[in-house]
Amino acid sequence: MERIAIVGGGLAGSLVSVFLAKRGFDVHLFEKRPDMRNNKISAGKSINLALSERGINALKKVGIDQKVLATGIPMTGRMMHNVSGELAYQPYGKDNQAIYSVSRGLLNIKLLELADELPNIQLYFNSNCVDANLQDGIVYFEDPDGNHTEFKADRVIGSDGAFSAIRYEMQTKGRFDYSQTYLHHGYKELCVLPNDNGEFKLDKNCLHIWPRESFMLIALPNLDGTFTCTLFFQLDGPLSFNSIKSTEDLDSFFDTYFPDVKPLIHNLHDDFFNNPTGQLCTVRCFPWTNGKMALIGDAAHAVVPFYGQGMNCSFEDCVVFDELLEKHYPDWNQIFSDYQTIRKPNADAIANLALQNFIEMRDRVGDKNFLHYKHVEHDLCSLYPEIFKSQYELVTFSNVPYKYALEQGERNTALVNKIISLGLENKLSDRTLLNPLFETFLKS
Repeated sequence: MERIAIVGGGLAGSLVSVFLAKRGFDVHLFEKRPDMRNNKISAGKSINLALSERGINALKKVGIDQKVLATGIPMTGRMMHNVSGELAYQPYGKDNQAIYSVSRGLLNIKLLELADELPNIQLYFNSNCVDANLQDGIVYFEDPDGNHTEFKADRVIGSDGAFSAIRYEMQTKGRFDYSQTYLHHGYKELCVLPNDNGEFKLDKNCLHIWPRESFMLIALPNLDGTFTCTLFFQLDGPLSFNSIKSTEDLDSFFDTYFPDVKPLIHNLHDDFFNNPTGQLCTVRCFPWTNGKMALIGDAAHAVVPFYGQGMNCSFEDCVVFDELLEKHYPDWNQIFSDYQTIRKPNADAIANLALQNFIEMRDRVGDKNFLHYKHVEHDLCSLYPEIFKSQYELVTFSNVPYKYALEQGERNTALVNKIISLGLENKLSDRTLLNPLFETFLKS
């Protein structure tokens, strides 16, 4: 039985460990943090995730999709809030298609519990990876007391996040492409509590967005009736996190830009000044494999959160890796080669889509022309499902490659803009009028 070391016990690491264990490998999962099953999850740091088809598909393959979905809240669309408090709703798909607001911590715990049930997985906590020998499959760890150990494996999977120690070792060996790009925006988490009866203060089946052109606030529901709010805001400048120095500055800012949500936020002053300000980073690299080691999840392709696909993309890595084991094992060279060849273009595509969606969510979702465009797009999806699927539908409610979804979205935009320019928005059900446009669309 080959011995596999997984460095990083977050979402991707714990999931891929289960896939590998189910194939009979001797799996050893190392995590630098304490066992989160015995520790409270710190507030103010990436609490909510949007689980969609790709992630659900991965969880289904290891048998816990229903358990996870039972802890999530379905969100069928976006609810936009303008400054005056008016609302505009955009459905995500059709037939009540939904994404699910789930707790990162609870999902990680369920995956760790599943891993712990399998006899051929060993879990090690408080094990910080400090070095690695790529060719020999040796990983070096340090515990909180400064003690050092080493572990030799037949293969090593680096799932240790955007600042991966395994990836750093690959970077030092030459012929390694790497970029780390930060947005000029950061994020801070706040909280909306339920009312005195324990009921949600906002529609629980929506992802709420307060778009304000250069910045925005969003809110996702939790099972306990709360909403986790995230302010995405410039880090520096005349209107930024750094410009808000006092409670008076903060009150003025929320009174001006978020007057309807300000009364709903619990402990606004304390949370704003005490919760950490997170960074927003995109990581791209290649190759993803070297010697006996491979990268997976954020270690290979960290993305900003604005398409809700970071976790879903990482889970899809695990599915593809498992499928290649089924196809090629024991030829690890072929497995590693095909894995990075398949996943790299798709990781780049979702990174681009996430950056594009930040601009859409921040600047455009409150724009009347954009809302009109989305209305036409939605009608096309409903009237011609065999021909037209929105980019969002392809990304969120299917398992087609992200690269295809990115390219198809560009073709969709050309078609919708053509329909609007010809004034055909109210004649979409007339197939004879649209056929010439569809013919061009299908050939593009």
